Amino acid sequence: MAKGYMGKVLFVDLSTGEFKEEPIPDTVYEQYLSGQGLGAYILYNRIPAGADPLGPDNILGLVSGLLTGTGSLFSGRWSVVGKSPLTGGWGDANCGGQFSPAIKHCGYDGIFFSGISPKPVYLLIDNTTIQLMDAAELWGKDAVETEESLMHAHGDDARVACIGPAGERLSLISGICNDRGRIAARSGLGAVMGSKKLKAVVLKGYKRIVPNNRDEMKHLSQKCNRWVQFDLPKWPGFLNAYLGAGMGLIPNQMAMDGMLYKVLLRLWGTGSMNQMSVGMGDSPIKNWKGSNVDFGPSRSKTVNCDVFTKCEVVKYHCYSCPLGCGGICSITGKYSETHKPEYETVLALGGLLMNEDADSIFYLNELLNRAGMDTISTGGTVAFAIECYENGILTRDDTDGLELTWGNTNAIVGLIHKMIKREGIGDILADGSKAASKRIGKGSERFAIHAGGQEPAMHDGRGDPGFALHYSVEPTPGRHTIGAQLYYEMFQLWKKVKGLPKIKPLYMKNEKYVADAGKIQQAGACSKFMNVINGSGLCMFGCFIGIKRTPTFEWLNAATGWNKTPNEYMDIGERIQTIKQAFNVKHGIEPRQFRIHDRALGIPPLLTGANKGRTVAIDKLTHDYWEHFGWDPETGKPKPETLSRLGITN
Repeated sequence: MAKGYMGKVLFVDLSTGEFKEEPIPDTVYEQYLSGQGLGAYILYNRIPAGADPLGPDNILGLVSGLLTGTGSLFSGRWSVVGKSPLTGGWGDANCGGQFSPAIKHCGYDGIFFSGISPKPVYLLIDNTTIQLMDAAELWGKDAVETEESLMHAHGDDARVACIGPAGERLSLISGICNDRGRIAARSGLGAVMGSKKLKAVVLKGYKRIVPNNRDEMKHLSQKCNRWVQFDLPKWPGFLNAYLGAGMGLIPNQMAMDGMLYKVLLRLWGTGSMNQMSVGMGDSPIKNWKGSNVDFGPSRSKTVNCDVFTKCEVVKYHCYSCPLGCGGICSITGKYSETHKPEYETVLALGGLLMNEDADSIFYLNELLNRAGMDTISTGGTVAFAIECYENGILTRDDTDGLELTWGNTNAIVGLIHKMIKREGIGDILADGSKAASKRIGKGSERFAIHAGGQEPAMHDGRGDPGFALHYSVEPTPGRHTIGAQLYYEMFQLWKKVKGLPKIKPLYMKNEKYVADAGKIQQAGACSKFMNVINGSGLCMFGCFIGIKRTPTFEWLNAATGWNKTPNEYMDIGERIQTIKQAFNVKHGIEPRQFRIHDRALGIPPLLTGANKGRTVAIDKLTHDYWEHFGWDPETGKPKPETLSRLGITN
């Protein structure tokens, strides 16, 4: 019976060059779905405790989603999973593009690599053979050059995931790229791939992906697409700045319907929020110590969404996406064509550094994508270095003559070049701000804004405490793609999942800062649902339009032939969350060490701006979140009875 998933995975031992196909029981898919859920199940059981993330015992997995290729919309996401060298615990990164269905077209739900190759290699699967190919001539090439070379060798229909120079040089903030620089950037898993001397994975399969009920899949997708195609006339992007400023000033909060954000995504992509987020206090400024007052409208206009769409020549759609929030831009300079910079990149290289030069952001976006280095962590680490320079901890002698002052574009560009090359001060910074602060010392750790070693994204928990909570309690800390009070409002899960609290259409902002039971239910629901999304290969943006419009649970039933309820799928999300946390405990992580830096919690609170006077009650929120999941509320370690209830054994 067709079930949507392929039912097997491939294991590659890079030390010996051996390949092994392994069937996965249906019961595993019913407990963990595919994608990150399947990856978590395999890695928890197979990576030995204490394994060196950059050693042969670590396992790197490239996994597709259960819904990918079944006819559902928004199901083009693939994930890379492994033990993170950045945090020391569970690591995953998520990416769009065209690579996800290629994994399943080769007959697998995931490809897992162990060992270390004695020389640079790439994996080739071309539907008839599986082989490791010599990558000596590719080693040293950037991600775009590598992809172009491999597609020239194996055909334009080949799909490529690869690392750039940052991964080769084992930067702990490096990722894995596909589609000319789209990057699975977080957790430092590009360094894991580089440590294994694995330059690329090239897939060229033609196996069919068959859902259980094709007619129902088509019906559900057509219904969803009608919501996606709803649009509003475009308005000037500068108005978004005034909208954000107004939202930052008023004491009331209107619950967000994701249809509005969907309209913004279609018009400008994620960059629609650039100036708006600054004004409302969502975007951290000046290494999290500044506010929208420091990067006011006269400065933030340089990152206005129209600046980044005026040179867009064509919309970019990931596989099975009718939305097309990405874009290909034509620019002047060294790189004539580039992906449109995403919101996170623009603000990490803009407001966080007080950089007002949009041309430099275009350039650095392409440079870092080609290098395979995470723009979020890069921006956070450069901000750390600038504050160290400001306080005399770093001098011009330390920085090879670079004057690391706020907004000094030339120095910022020069420093990032050094980070990619691991040259001089760049060698110290190439592993992120936590590692750099340990090497620099002199009290520099007070300027390293991170959660468990990972720099947080460009969403300020002092504006939405849900971000601060998820930065601190997730098995992969510092991540903005898991949950927030805003996300809960847009998912509208209470419309399908029994027992979840409803959100009032209008409420007072100060209600967001009350650490009550409802906030914990919301946060737990976000964590569980995002595990379902990532196990399915769905895009979070597509799911933002609401659970009644994006029929996640119904798609899963139609693809597999199951008859699970929404609450049963949320139970699967809980199981995935818990096995990830159990992975961390197995590998010696003390969950409390993932607590985000005090500055990002409003300790002490800001004196100006949209988040003036706000502090997040992180200790109570953390305690109650862990208790909600059946983990020890003091330590964050899953209780034995919880592991038993969820069927998780070591």
